[in-house]
Formats: sequence, C-alpha cells, structure tokens
Amino acid sequence: MMKLGTKKVDIPDGHVVPRGEAVRMLADYAEGDRDFLTWVGHACFLIRMGGYTILTDPYLTTYAGPKGVGPRRFVKAGVPVSALPPIDLLVISHNHYDHLDERALAQLPGKERMTVLVPLRLGDFFRERGFANVVELDWHEGHELDGLAVTALPVVHWSRRSGWDTNRTLWAGFAFKTGDHHLFFGGDSAYGPIFEELGEKYGPFDTALLGIGAYAPREMMHASHATPEEAVRMGRELKAARLVGMHWGTVLLTIEPPFEPPARFMLAGTNGGYERDDLWIMRIGETRPLAGDWPSNR
Repeated sequence: MMKLGTKKVDIPDGHVVPRGEAVRMLADYAEGDRDFLTWVGHACFLIRMGGYTILTDPYLTTYAGPKGVGPRRFVKAGVPVSALPPIDLLVISHNHYDHLDERALAQLPGKERMTVLVPLRLGDFFRERGFANVVELDWHEGHELDGLAVTALPVVHWSRRSGWDTNRTLWAGFAFKTGDHHLFFGGDSAYGPIFEELGEKYGPFDTALLGIGAYAPREMMHASHATPEEAVRMGRELKAARLVGMHWGTVLLTIEPPFEPPARFMLAGTNGGYERDDLWIMRIGETRPLAGDWPSNR
C-alpha cells in the first residue's frame, strides 16, 4: 500500500512482475528474433517489430510533472532504463508529462544513433537535449525504415507543457507496419468518429494499444480520455484483432478507482465480440510475443 497525499492505493497481487523476473524475461526476448511487446507501465511500451526496437512515451521516473512535483506513480517502471535494450526508434505521442518525461530522456543512452519520431513542432525539444536524428510528422505523414513503416495518425487529444503553450505542438497516435504485423499505438485519446475513418483507411490492425484509464469525472475527461467501453469501440472501428489496455495502473491522474479499468475493459470487450484471449491486460514489466504463441494467432 502506498499513500499519495490523502489517497491510498492497494496494489493487487500479480499487477507487477518482480523487477528481476521482468528484466530476465525482457532479456530473453531481446536476444532472440521474435516480435514482442513489453508493458513498462502507463503508455510506455517496448516493442520489437521487423527487427527494430521501439520505445513509446517513456514516462519512467517518479513524478508526472516538472521538478519533482505533480502526480506520483504508485508502481515503479516495469524495467529500469539500465535494462532496456538499445533503442532504434523512440516515439512520442504528445508533450504531457506522463508521456514525455524529461528526466527519463536524460538517462537514455544512444541519443546519437536512435531515430526520434514526434508530432509537429515538438522536434526542437529533443534536439536541444542531444538527440541527433529527430523527425517531425504531421497527421497521415509517414517515416520509412527498411522493413518498417510508421505513420502518424490523428487522435482526439491536446497538448500543453506549460501555462502558455496549449496546443502549440501536435499530438498523434502511430501505426507501425511490417510484413508480419500491423500495430496501432493510441497515445492519449478520447473516442471520436476519426477511429472509424482510420479503420477504413489504415485497418485492419493486428494489435491496438489503447488507453482505458483516467476517464473520471466524465464532464472533465470526456474530451481527452476514453472509458474502457469507448476503448473497445475504438478497437472495433480500427478493425483491430487484439486490444491491449494501457494508461492505467501506474499513476493516479483522475478519480476513478485505479483498478476499475481492466474489469470494465474485459466486460466491454467480451460483450463486443472479442475473445478473452484477444483482450490483453498485461502486468507491468510483462513481455509477450506479438505472434505465434497466443490463441488469437493459432
């Protein structure tokens, strides 16, 4: 149990993979050639696709805010920065502190070799911090690597880093496509008709990583974060075969019970026609293969 201000969080058994086990699990996959997915926590994933190692939205340190203030995470990152394999592609959905963690960026090695993909007008933030290869993308623009295509896609959100820069930089979701797998990373998003449009233009997807937390109170959060039920609707409209719930179970940002989202997500998903094996609620620090070993791929 951890006390955050006046709030207490009871962390269920099994929510977090013990750190040593998580590091060993990741190392085993990283040394092989299989595509895999590691949930580091919140919206931070380590993804191996097409031989590339991709890191999304690395919120890895304690506070989702500047200079040691802001919401404090109640579980550590699933794996430490020191245990991450070399990153080929760093992908940032937007500049909110729980997705763009400046202190974590300072700890990342390989700034001279990795490629950084960011929405429009966010590139200078990374160049000023020593990243050599930064690519800004507008919605529907893509970046091609040998065997991997990445496309920035519109989602329903906003951006702000300080009190005077609201929506001066863009926000985005991303599609990652190889010959074997097509994955959607939603960043942060509310539900909107854009998801049906994306499904028609870019779908189907094999896997969609979708936010299922930080949705209450609805009168405040409806324009920026989806409910678990809306996340399932987003997945169906994206024509995604598998849904992975993210953006929950890491830090208290809103007032819903912190472990309510997965139960609602599983119920909505099964009611919406998904098999339970195609609705992933991962443990923080867990690594799973993207293909070959799960019922959805048999």
